[in-house]
Amino acid sequence: MTALLQYQAVLLLRSHRWLPPLLLHVAFVAVGVRPGEPVLDSFGWAAAGLLPVTAWLVRVCVTNEPPSARDCAAAVAGPWRVHLAAVLTGLLAAVLLGAATTAVVAALGDPRSADHRVGVPLGPAVLAGLVTSVVCALLGTAVGALCNRPLLRSTAWAVPGTVLVAFAALLAAGSPARAAVSGLVTGSHSGTAQVPYGALVLAACCAAGATAVACAASGRRG
Repeated sequence: MTALLQYQAVLLLRSHRWLPPLLLHVAFVAVGVRPGEPVLDSFGWAAAGLLPVTAWLVRVCVTNEPPSARDCAAAVAGPWRVHLAAVLTGLLAAVLLGAATTAVVAALGDPRSADHRVGVPLGPAVLAGLVTSVVCALLGTAVGALCNRPLLRSTAWAVPGTVLVAFAALLAAGSPARAAVSGLVTGSHSGTAQVPYGALVLAACCAAGATAVACAASGRRG
């Protein structure tokens, strides 16, 4: 699996298809994060933007190979392993982006409540922001796995499906991503940083289940 991950990472880097989702996330953060803004609110904004970006990165990874190269890799390692490596590469890229964004927000944000009256411990706040970013990345991975090949092969269905489901996963009641981001915003009003471990577990289960379905389908459909 390590060799497959390295292979997928090289494909991603050389394709330069990672650049549009990266620029989208940079623009999203630039619009919503300002120096001196309450750090928990800024963490929530940055993490929310990571969900659709992750879905895009997963789509890039699972559609990056030419069909002939994909068939050769599948013949050697098995189609489900190749597809799993592609999905994991998209997730890892998103997690790295989320970690970098968390560091930037921690450096720019004000570790105080929304009214700037109550101090917020920066360590727990950074941990809460990082975990929330991982929650959103995991949900984005689930969306990307379900809305692209091998389950949806047509671009006409996959692209709008990815966009719509990504925003539904972020905004729908009961969504782990919505719960984690809302927890940061609520904590900003009271000056407390709550790490969303429950949302993390639910998001991990969603990502694992969606990826398992996609990998199983890749084995059957080629």
